[in-house]
Amino acid sequence: MASTRRTVKTKIKPPRKHESEVSLDETWTRLSSNIREIHNQNASNLSFEENYRYAYNMVLYKNGAVLYKGVCQLVADNIDRLAQSEIVPAFPSGSSKDPVQQSQEGESLLKALRRVWNDHTGNMSKLRDILKYMDRVYTKANGVPEIWDAGLDIFLKHIIRPPIQDHVTSAILSLIQIERDGYVISRSVVKECVDVLLQLSVDHDAKTVYKRDLEPAVLTASETFYSAEGKRLLETCDAPEYLRRVEARLDSEQARTYHYLFSQTGGPLRKILERHLLTHNLSTVIGMPNSGLDVMVDLDKFDDLNRLYRLFLMVPNGLPTLKRSFKDSILRRGREINLASTSIDTGQDMDDGDLNDAENTKGKDKGQGRTATGPATLTLALKWVQTVLDLKDRFDSVWTRAFDSNREVESSLNEAFEDFINLNEKAPEYISLFIDENLKKGLKGKTDMEVDAVLDKTITVFRYITEKDAFERYYKNHLAKRLLLGRSVSDDAERGMLAKLKVECGYQFTQKLEGMFHDMKISADTMQAYRKYLEGVSAPEVEISVTVMTSTFWPMSHSSASCIFPEVLIRACKSFEHFYFSRHSGRRLAWQPSLGNADVRVQFKARRHDINVSTFALVILLLFENLTDDEFLTYEELKTATSIPDTELQRHLQSLACAKFKILKKHPPGRDVDSSDSFSFNSDFTCPMQKIKISTVSAKVETTKERRETRDRIEEERHHQIEACIVRIMKDRKHLTHNDLVNEVTRQLASRFQPNPQNIKKRIEGLIDREYLERCEDRKSYNYLA
Repeated sequence: MASTRRTVKTKIKPPRKHESEVSLDETWTRLSSNIREIHNQNASNLSFEENYRYAYNMVLYKNGAVLYKGVCQLVADNIDRLAQSEIVPAFPSGSSKDPVQQSQEGESLLKALRRVWNDHTGNMSKLRDILKYMDRVYTKANGVPEIWDAGLDIFLKHIIRPPIQDHVTSAILSLIQIERDGYVISRSVVKECVDVLLQLSVDHDAKTVYKRDLEPAVLTASETFYSAEGKRLLETCDAPEYLRRVEARLDSEQARTYHYLFSQTGGPLRKILERHLLTHNLSTVIGMPNSGLDVMVDLDKFDDLNRLYRLFLMVPNGLPTLKRSFKDSILRRGREINLASTSIDTGQDMDDGDLNDAENTKGKDKGQGRTATGPATLTLALKWVQTVLDLKDRFDSVWTRAFDSNREVESSLNEAFEDFINLNEKAPEYISLFIDENLKKGLKGKTDMEVDAVLDKTITVFRYITEKDAFERYYKNHLAKRLLLGRSVSDDAERGMLAKLKVECGYQFTQKLEGMFHDMKISADTMQAYRKYLEGVSAPEVEISVTVMTSTFWPMSHSSASCIFPEVLIRACKSFEHFYFSRHSGRRLAWQPSLGNADVRVQFKARRHDINVSTFALVILLLFENLTDDEFLTYEELKTATSIPDTELQRHLQSLACAKFKILKKHPPGRDVDSSDSFSFNSDFTCPMQKIKISTVSAKVETTKERRETRDRIEEERHHQIEACIVRIMKDRKHLTHNDLVNEVTRQLASRFQPNPQNIKKRIEGLIDREYLERCEDRKSYNYLA
């Protein structure tokens, strides 16, 4: 028979509570005594386990409040003792005016504060370990700070209070001021004290004692100091020195913030410096007489200019002020250049041959008095362009080396150059003359890179011209003379210049110029064929070289200058015409004597000379071929025989009879040619040179009358261009308002010239009259009429 065993569950009873073997008073007495020993730096003689057990038992037996309050009181008593023994005796006396003595007293107080802090935190660290059970149980349950945080609060209430707080703040401000005045202080002492203030929070929120008390005091003192410092520097320093001082102040404050102030103080402190040293004084510093922006640019002070740029860039109004002053500086210099270029009246212009002859005389010939105006004005034109290029180079260097190629500054630079260049109404002509002078003779001996550099610089100035159509007219005239007279030094340079113009203005701008080059090439082939043709026929007495120009490509302003050729020239011309028409039917040739030149051999009593003259001058000289030395021709006889216009006749007679090489004699002698004068051949002429060049028509500065005529022709061309542009736009859009049409016309023509809105309006009225457009009923818009 099986038996059943009954399972019995064992009941575990809680341990029986034992009463405390030691009373509360005795426990607290022992613990408080040990805490005082800790405050007296005798912790090494104490037992950590024993003190921990004391605190543990007090909390365990519901005496945590007694323990917490008792410890806080002991800590407060110790801090008060340390304050009286360490900090109060270190208060500065305030009687010394010596910065060194003040620095030592301030550092002594800050060191005392740091010693007390180190002592307090060391003690609190030990107490935190002993009271760890209290922090874990009692403080959380009763909503009071842990003992470490309570210790910080006690330090805050008993140390960071008047008068200690006032003395500490005053000491820190005093040390900062002493360092600003150029003396050396112990930065580590200040930093240690600042660290204390950064660790003390107000009411356990994010705001520290440093942010509440010290930082506002530092900023207020800095505001006062730099307000006075800015005024003092303005009175005692020139612009470069002022900028150096400001930069040094900014660097020193940045270093101060890094080494012993809080990093977040750096931003507000820097704003104070920027406001008082920069923002308030921007215009004053940059415009200082004898040391401001203008002087720094003149003296190539790139380091000072770069410093100015960097400092001005720090404040909102800095860059606009710099741009404005930079532009004003360029405009002022540009106006001076323009004024210098107009200081000499253009007077009467002479041909380039006469100009060269006049320069060769170097004041030895009385005839130079008449021709001096010509080279003076041409030189003035070339000098204007060169001075503008030099000015551009100077300010480009400033822009790249000092202003870090800032695009906004570059915009102001370009605006300034465009403004003053277009204030000179002769700018298109001057730039064309400069290119002409360089491509004609100025580039001899230069490398291809140097040639390209000169052309690039000229194109830089050309970009600023708004009246590019005026430049095109002048350039076409000058290019024509270079090509016809063989004065171009390099065909590659000429074509390189055309390529640059095409890039800037497009194909339409250079189409006719390229046509001129094409004519020159075709003419060379034609003359080669003509010479082969002469081998099979009776050749004329005079050997001629003809350039056939397409009238639509070449400037034909000389077509009005008529001339009656001598028989010998007529036969040569007829010979070429017969050859040319045999190859090209339906074409018409019109001779242009004003653009030609000739080599003629003349026999004088002393010797024979080869003389290069214009075609007009050749026609005049041939009239004296069969006259004796005592025979002469009057001005009226010469005019009747040649039919040369008065202007050209007087010009060439003057070059033959009144300049350096007097091939003819004028009766009566003088510098002016009048209709009552008479002329004879000067058989007594002598010259050491075998070859002589006289009166080659070439580039010259226009007279006032010629410029007015050129301006009229340009205005007439603009009328046609505006009308063509209006028709193109309206044909595409069909309907536009007046303002939109004016704006679009202005935009499309801006690459050639800046059209006047009033002129556009007049052209619109003209097109309405001719029924290209019609005005809508609202009177504010137009329709295109197909």
